[in-house]
Amino acid sequence: MTSAVVVGSGPNGLAAAVRLAQEGLSVRVLEAEPTIGGGTRSSTVAAGAGAGVVTDECSAFHPMGVASPFLASLGLERHGLRWRWPEVQFAHPLDGGRSALLWRDVDRTADGLGADGRAWDRTLGMIARSFPDLVPELLGPALHVPRRPIAFARFGALAALPASVLARAWRGDEARALFGGVAAHAFSPLDAPLSSAVGLVLGAAAHAVGWPVAEGGSQAIADALAARLRELGGVIETGVRVRTLEDAGSFDVLLLCTAPGAAASLLAGRLPAAVARSYARYRHGPAAFKVDYVIEGEVPWAAPDIGRAGTVHLGGTFEETAAAEKQVLAGHMPARPFVLVGQQFVADPGRSADGLNPLWAYAHVPNGYPGDATEAITGQIERFAPGFRGRIRSVASRSVAQAEAHNANYVGGDISTGANFGAQLLFRPRVALDPYSTGVPGVYLCSAATPPGGGAHGMAGFHAAERAIAHLRR
Repeated sequence: MTSAVVVGSGPNGLAAAVRLAQEGLSVRVLEAEPTIGGGTRSSTVAAGAGAGVVTDECSAFHPMGVASPFLASLGLERHGLRWRWPEVQFAHPLDGGRSALLWRDVDRTADGLGADGRAWDRTLGMIARSFPDLVPELLGPALHVPRRPIAFARFGALAALPASVLARAWRGDEARALFGGVAAHAFSPLDAPLSSAVGLVLGAAAHAVGWPVAEGGSQAIADALAARLRELGGVIETGVRVRTLEDAGSFDVLLLCTAPGAAASLLAGRLPAAVARSYARYRHGPAAFKVDYVIEGEVPWAAPDIGRAGTVHLGGTFEETAAAEKQVLAGHMPARPFVLVGQQFVADPGRSADGLNPLWAYAHVPNGYPGDATEAITGQIERFAPGFRGRIRSVASRSVAQAEAHNANYVGGDISTGANFGAQLLFRPRVALDPYSTGVPGVYLCSAATPPGGGAHGMAGFHAAERAIAHLRR
């Protein structure tokens, strides 16, 4: 039987393994950590305040997971995966008790934005209405012939703009901040070309498919993929760190769910010189400093409707968010960093225990940041939710160094596995017709460093597996 080895058990590694197993290959997945899942791991507070509360260790909300054609094709609900949606997909509070809310319904969102509602409908609403046609384009390789060229061209015309330019479509602070918060998910300078792209994709996805959580924690995504793989005869081995090609054992094809630097190290002496140079030039972006709170009751937001949102973006006005991101990219820690807050329990109350709720949060900080951002994150929440500190029952922080130790793909704390700006946003990990190929016959890269980038969609793994299958057929 033809054999395949997949290194790494994040959603892309597991998706690649499933696709290979569907073709009848004998598949082994090798995971360095004790548990599978990569960025989709979850854990339960074992003791003390909040015992029994479930927290997501990295990725929390999954618009591209629910939109993923490959995941949707697998029947993962048979293996326990259930999506749960909050009432408000994401929200952005402003000083003075003001706020902007994004609902699944475009019209309801536009109504809440007042005079900016029509402009919201003409941008985010327009893309949301064509989202089903755009998904194959957005979740595929950058270099391809579009199947829906008109829809893709309309999206591309807006996506090419700097977010700071597109934000001029709205006059009020609320609409501008709402877009700025979702655009900041790219960890990129908001005045750079193409910095609108991620905000448009994620914002339109929030309208088209929502920002759901996985019931019971993001770990459910990895567990469902693992169950499907085992159903197909695949094997997963944890606690196996692959540092050299020999550590992977025998194989006909090898897929690496790793950062390019790790792939280059593993394939040292075998990579073509041009590929080795590209991997050496690959850039990593800013980091995430994560804090998990256990709180009594709910967050006392000054704008009460914020409590209905699954995700909350804390950055103040668009200009404040853009300034904070610019500081981070320059290597400086902002006094008021951009912070993402996850209230997964509003969609999935089973994560809470004994009246205590998990509150997930992280701040954008410089790559490799050695400091402690816990107080800065707490201060940003308190800014928009006076009295928050009084609700806290426990705090667990994960530094940038700890994030990388927990997941080797997060180089310098970069949870996107690569910078999302400049040419690298489109061409990652290198400019090539086949970005998954390492140039070593039968060896492919399948991490978030390859198209379509970050997110628990598994599509990078799927596309890399398709290349490996084509290689075997040849």
